[in-house]
Amino acid sequence: MPNKFSWILLTTVLLVFGCDSNQIFDEYKSVPNQWNKDSLISFTVTPPDSTNIYNLFINIRTTNDYKFSNLFLISEINFPHGKTIKDTLEYQMAKPDGTLMGEGFTDVKENKLWYREGVKFDEVGEYIITIQHAMRNNGEVNGVDNLEGITDVGFRIEPATN
Repeated sequence: MPNKFSWILLTTVLLVFGCDSNQIFDEYKSVPNQWNKDSLISFTVTPPDSTNIYNLFINIRTTNDYKFSNLFLISEINFPHGKTIKDTLEYQMAKPDGTLMGEGFTDVKENKLWYREGVKFDEVGEYIITIQHAMRNNGEVNGVDNLEGITDVGFRIEPATN
């Protein structure tokens, strides 16, 4: 009988924590060993509703191999009818003592980073979101060719809440 109870408890826990009704789109792309500065990570999204307002997030998973306290990204949203919005973003990734920020119990930390708030997808069709890193070492003009310590890059859309 205890074995049956264990399975029921495990199933209940998985259902409660495994369901995320707040997401409209949530996808990750793995970064092999290093993220090259010229490597674009792209996501193709077809929003379900053109009347609702959404919040957009960039999700980053890092390991202890990530040696910077911040992260610069260049993101671009390509609309179905040709419009493009390009942003240069900066995020804090570590505390002043060097400890990586984010959620996680192991050396992998997940960061849910605000990208855009109150977005309305008013064009019907596919939107393409591209993300690339734009990291530089202090005092250097040329960017970091291969960024270490990032394992996955994700993109997430959630309904905006008032």
